[in-house]
Amino acid sequence: MVSRQLWISCIALAFVLSGAARANAQADKPAKGGAAAPAPAPVAAPPASAPAPGGATPEGYSVQLRQLEQRVSELKEQIFRSKARLNLLKETVLHGVIAGSRALVAFKNEMGSAFRLTRAVFAVDGVQVKSLADESGKLHDADKFEVFNGAIVPGPHTLMVMLVYQGSGFGVFNYFKGYKFTVRSSHTFTAGEGKLTEITIRGFEKGNITTPLAERPAVDFKINVLSERPSPKK
Repeated sequence: MVSRQLWISCIALAFVLSGAARANAQADKPAKGGAAAPAPAPVAAPPASAPAPGGATPEGYSVQLRQLEQRVSELKEQIFRSKARLNLLKETVLHGVIAGSRALVAFKNEMGSAFRLTRAVFAVDGVQVKSLADESGKLHDADKFEVFNGAIVPGPHTLMVMLVYQGSGFGVFNYFKGYKFTVRSSHTFTAGEGKLTEITIRGFEKGNITTPLAERPAVDFKINVLSERPSPKK
């Protein structure tokens, strides 16, 4: 009886040990349809020299600093040149006033009745000194008017003029009213020290009856240099 119980106990113990061995072997196998878990990746070490915040590097700061220094140098040079031009302008203006150089420019309108002056622009050395415009006919009726009267720097100067005429046809030439003619001309003169230079600009009609109307408006210049400025009229 005792031997039978001992035999049964041995069989039970062997069954238990066999089940435990199968459980351990099952735990070591990977799950069906899946892959073994990858080993953790090694952590990369940080770079030896990380860039500064904002992406800038010490080399970038050096480049920006050199560019800034170059820009400052350029601005200094521009300021220097501007001061030099200003000083030269002041000297030339004062020299012109002290030397007594003066220019008197006048315009005479000698166009025929077929042309009516509607606009006149005058400039000295590229600077506009007078501009008149009138469609009513008053400008055309002014036979002569003053353009410029003042001190001027001694030396060469260029006087420029632009005249615009409106056709004023009549009778069989009534169609001529719809035409406009623009005349541009320039003349170079020299202002002497201590002298008055009188310049008369004349708008006139050149040619004759056979000359085409579009070719008739013309301009000429008359120069008169006086040693001394005339005394003012009383």
